[in-house]
Amino acid sequence: MSITTLPSLDDIKTVPQDNIDEFREKGHTLVTGVLSEEEIAVYRPVIVGAADRYNTEKRKLEDRDTYGKAFLQIMNLWQNDEDTRRFVLAKRMAKIAADLMGVKNVRIYHDQALFKEPGGGPTPWHQDQYYWPIDTFNTITMWMPLVDIDVDMGMLTFASGSYTEGSIFNYEISDESESAFADYVKEHKFPISRANTMKAGDATWHRGFTMHHANSNNSNKMREVMTIIYVADGARITPYKNDWQKNDHEKWLMGVPIGTEIDSELNPKLL
Repeated sequence: MSITTLPSLDDIKTVPQDNIDEFREKGHTLVTGVLSEEEIAVYRPVIVGAADRYNTEKRKLEDRDTYGKAFLQIMNLWQNDEDTRRFVLAKRMAKIAADLMGVKNVRIYHDQALFKEPGGGPTPWHQDQYYWPIDTFNTITMWMPLVDIDVDMGMLTFASGSYTEGSIFNYEISDESESAFADYVKEHKFPISRANTMKAGDATWHRGFTMHHANSNNSNKMREVMTIIYVADGARITPYKNDWQKNDHEKWLMGVPIGTEIDSELNPKLL
């Protein structure tokens, strides 16, 4: 399908107040019907096709480490695929992100296709913002399945309220992060929350410091998920806390000077 016939996703949808309240209290929420059945039916093959073209993981599942077994990860598809760009830069999702965080405008940090293969392993407990040299809590990830999913396929699972703790451990996604965060979540008695099912086109939204994980994909189907990470307009670059943040600064923020606002060509303002 050519970009000229793809449905526009630039209309604005009102976010229910219950979702806004839940997000601000818990650091995550599930918004249903972000895309309609008709829209997801059109955009799914676009995103799946782009992910397949740009996927560089060629190892067998059993030959990968814990991170590699968790999902196939293909990043910043919007840079390489014009049709996927229409999805990633859409105002509809950007406005939901802004409304949930209570900010006027957002910028793209980057996108990621996260496809968990049949038999794919669990995604360990972690905080996304461990990887990001950003000075604000106003970061948010949209996590949208492109197919209907249930708990057997690796549903995203959150520790509600955990984002208020800020950065906790200096662990990348790994066996170490799984153990440390699992113990921390249990000790601090954070409520655990996950959906039983999600329709294609529904989306969860979580803050960068919200602790979360996903179980293995025990089904015979690929768990196809597209994510977009947004940051509030006006956010600034912080000094690195680890090598991953240094890499992100160079790769996703184009190395703009530390202390300045995020405003590179890779981080367009969307509203």
